[in-house]
Amino acid sequence: MDLDSFFVSVECLKNSEFLGKPLIIGGTSRRGVVASCSYEARKYGVHSAMPIKMALNLCPDAIILRGDMDSYSRYSKLVTEVIHEDAPAYEKASIDEFYLDLTGMDRHFGCYTWSKELRQKIIKETGLPISFGLSVNKLVSKVGTGEFKPNGTCEIPRGTEKSFLSPLSVKKIPGIGKQTYKKLSFMGVRKIKVLSELPVKLLQREFGESGRKLWEKANAIDRSLVVPYNEQKSMSKERTFTDDTLDQRYMKNMLLKMVDELAYELRSKDRLTSCVTVKLRHADFNTFTKQRRIPYTANEEVLSRHLIELFDSLNERRQLIRLIGVKFSGLVSGNYQISIFDDTAKAIALMERKDHIRNRFGSDKIMRASYLDEKKRGR
Repeated sequence: MDLDSFFVSVECLKNSEFLGKPLIIGGTSRRGVVASCSYEARKYGVHSAMPIKMALNLCPDAIILRGDMDSYSRYSKLVTEVIHEDAPAYEKASIDEFYLDLTGMDRHFGCYTWSKELRQKIIKETGLPISFGLSVNKLVSKVGTGEFKPNGTCEIPRGTEKSFLSPLSVKKIPGIGKQTYKKLSFMGVRKIKVLSELPVKLLQREFGESGRKLWEKANAIDRSLVVPYNEQKSMSKERTFTDDTLDQRYMKNMLLKMVDELAYELRSKDRLTSCVTVKLRHADFNTFTKQRRIPYTANEEVLSRHLIELFDSLNERRQLIRLIGVKFSGLVSGNYQISIFDDTAKAIALMERKDHIRNRFGSDKIMRASYLDEKKRGR
């Protein structure tokens, strides 16, 4: 089925005081990392996950602000409500990105005209700058939106998708990271046109199963559909022990394992949590829970610290435990890169490497050494 796909990007919160100035969102300490930055700062080479110290060396006049996830979430909800009211079908890809399926609307309104009217409505009701790209599929729409930022619009007419992508750098293709780009560069492939002309078998030999995906993307082929948006409210895991236990180290290892799994699930789904809960069920089946509101995050180290503290305060009675559980709630969409309050560039790099291993080999292929000790003990 042909798809008229409309990709919407909400770029930043409107604040006239900072418009046109190099702006860095991140921790105010020079030991922190960049969470995001304005287009003016990017011209100096500043990018997310860069140490604040390095960013200031590149752009000494940059203004540094702390992020405000509560505000971002509130504005994201406003945009979602406007789109929900008008769009026939939409997918919320992250806190600031949406895909809309406009199939069939060209017969009545004209998709581009309708899209521009929706953009103006969002701008009027939220005050946010909005970019969008309109094309026959999600891939080309997303790339098109990126090419016309900030605060721009574009339509890639049906049949012109390949010619639109061809002159662009392969870096523009979603999913191509530093390592893939480096390998393609060694092969002499820097433009999408060159990538589109390579034999599929060559790409499969060099990149495995993802080689065909690279070829399809370079040829503007994307069969993925807009997935109707449903807001997930929470996620949780529980572990019932074979034998009731008082072993504090064992229970904490199980708790940390569940936190790692849920945090990875959060990041995989581009979600953040703002409330964590620990659940304990004693041998007499009495069940107790304790929760804490926290800054939005998907970092397992930050989450582990809060949950261990909750576990210690909840387990003061030192009675036999038969079940332990962990719950994340207050979820919002957000592609987690950095916790501007807790992370360092080293911690971010480590988390990205762990997720790379999980994505490639499975989530059970990397774990804490403490949990590995429990497996060796046969628990």
